[in-house]
Amino acid sequence: MSIQIKDKVALVTGANRGIGRAIAESFLEHGAKKVYLAVRNPESTIELAQKYGERVVTLQVDVSNADSIVSLAQSAQDAQIVVNNAGILRTADPLAENAETALSEELEVNLYGLVRVANAFAPILEQQSGAALVQLNSVASIKNFHPFSTYSASKAAAYSITQGLRESFAEKNVSVMSVHPGPIDTDMASQAGFEAADSASVVAEAIVNGLQEGQFLVFPDTMAKDFEAAYQSYADVLIKPLGLAE
Repeated sequence: MSIQIKDKVALVTGANRGIGRAIAESFLEHGAKKVYLAVRNPESTIELAQKYGERVVTLQVDVSNADSIVSLAQSAQDAQIVVNNAGILRTADPLAENAETALSEELEVNLYGLVRVANAFAPILEQQSGAALVQLNSVASIKNFHPFSTYSASKAAAYSITQGLRESFAEKNVSVMSVHPGPIDTDMASQAGFEAADSASVVAEAIVNGLQEGQFLVFPDTMAKDFEAAYQSYADVLIKPLGLAE
């Protein structure tokens, strides 16, 4: 299903910086009617509010808190495109002393946050025309990166759930997109030690194009496209077709 951004109402979690901010701004530049900026700290979106005025609405949310996400959905009943971008990264290999703690924290946000957002917004999206759920996964959801093993595990789990959500939402005529960036020029990439990385705007524009083209899997940046080339045949046979187990 082809989805145009123009005149749509979108919601982006973690929209105050990095990829989330780039997505919000790209949607607005492509003619979105309104974008909800769902963030932990509402003061962090003041600059965006000054720039875009009434076209943006800031909402407070903590994706690690189920009640907070329910309240978010209640405040955004007109959302047509929901982008679940909020995520965290901890540095931990499987034998690190902090491995269990890191994994627990990452699962709480990166996995359970997705499940909570999907469930809270499902009744809203199924009532909309041209609706979509966009999940920011990672190339780390396909291959484990040793220094960030627990992060990779949380993203692999989120990717698996995203595949399941695609099947569930297909019955409701709602599109689902799984986005798999490599290192992007953000605070998270700096934290992970990546120096050369593509701009967050590359991811944002790839999402806009992917929605227009009805894509499920989006590999937006330089490293991600290398993954896509290697992953393509597997995905074409086992991931993209719906209903293989039926």
